[in-house]
Amino acid sequence: MKPWEYGQLQVSDNKRYLMNGSKPFFWLGDTAWLLFEKLSESEIKAYLKNRKHKHFNVIQATLVHSSPAVSSLEILIDRDFAKPNAGGRYWAKVDQVVAMTEQLGIYMALLPSWGSWAKRGVLNLANVEAYGSFLAERYGTCKNVIWLLGGDIRGDAAYDLYLKFGELLKARCPDQLIGFHPFGRTSSSLWFSDAPWLDFHMFQSGHRRYDQSTLGAWDDNKAAEGFFGEDNWRYVMRDHSTPPLRPTLDGEPSYEQIPQGLHDPSQPYWQDHDVRRYAYWSVFAGACGHTYGHNAVMQMHREGDSGEGYGAKSFWHQAIHDPGSGQMGHLYQLMTAVDYTSGKPDDDLLADGQKPQYQRVAAFSGNDFAFFYTYLGTPFRVNLDSLGSTLGAAASAFWFDPASGVYSYFKDLQCEGIEEFAPPVKPAGHNDWVLVLRKP
Repeated sequence: MKPWEYGQLQVSDNKRYLMNGSKPFFWLGDTAWLLFEKLSESEIKAYLKNRKHKHFNVIQATLVHSSPAVSSLEILIDRDFAKPNAGGRYWAKVDQVVAMTEQLGIYMALLPSWGSWAKRGVLNLANVEAYGSFLAERYGTCKNVIWLLGGDIRGDAAYDLYLKFGELLKARCPDQLIGFHPFGRTSSSLWFSDAPWLDFHMFQSGHRRYDQSTLGAWDDNKAAEGFFGEDNWRYVMRDHSTPPLRPTLDGEPSYEQIPQGLHDPSQPYWQDHDVRRYAYWSVFAGACGHTYGHNAVMQMHREGDSGEGYGAKSFWHQAIHDPGSGQMGHLYQLMTAVDYTSGKPDDDLLADGQKPQYQRVAAFSGNDFAFFYTYLGTPFRVNLDSLGSTLGAAASAFWFDPASGVYSYFKDLQCEGIEEFAPPVKPAGHNDWVLVLRKP
């Protein structure tokens, strides 16, 4: 069944997760910002079928992204957001893609424009009502549309504009959820925590290492919101501590195969084990899902493109087969096999307390389960007494490989005392593991 056949997409009663009716909806997104602008319909169909088979259920894509495309594809008349070329071939393609994803049971998280258009004042208070009304009339009744305002921009860079845009969309499209994709290393909660039109928070943990807080680049964050480095789980904790409580997720973590720090291709590139870490750290902190990204796929890098955007080493049709995307499906299957909406981050289960940076063991427990993600694969101790209220007297223990998706049972145990768990050692690849404890 398609997700919306269980019911309208909405926020859960505990305000931490998303639901289709009474069925939990675990957001597994892919970043495809330039999908509409650069791919043909046949290429889009191939991409979407690839993602569907890997359990992706949300595609994040921009409707108006780059300046050259606005003219060459005749997206807007006179480059005016008040004048979308409604009868043109570009918007007809968007219609077809929204219909295509509906048939596949996939949500489209549509970004009306990249944030640079608002920053430059091209999208402004004078034309946003006309543009928003056009979008609402055309896509406001689509069951598989989610709106993402922003687009790599601080909310205070065009605050009044986004307030008006959000209010318009919520009034015209009351059955569709609205989020905000922010600037790197910020979250929508910093500006729109009280906005009645915002249904869920989104943060962009970004592409920097712990030691890359200041690079002298255009995307340095000079404001005083704090720098979390690679600790993307901290954004979840901050968002959940900002009233009113809303679901949140990482809408742009480090992309697979992009330079660490984004700008310098001489730096190491983020790999599949890095994107796994971001996913498990944020989800086990209580995020309502996760968005994956790949350098070549997010920009749909293809033969004939001038230059190599952000040091892309492959083309999109090659990169969709890179390992990180398939490994996101293992996370989806792990989470949807339990009642994860009953879960919470649970550091109290760690007998020796939490440790910093890569030594972190992300603990998450709920009704009938407890998960522990270790990035380094080093031994850790668990306070089993604390599990008695959820698992009862006993539990079955498995090692779950986030790279392969394989569960490996190793014993039943009593939920009492403190026990050390030593992960297996993989013959190849990064040695990250999930300890899974469940009722026998």
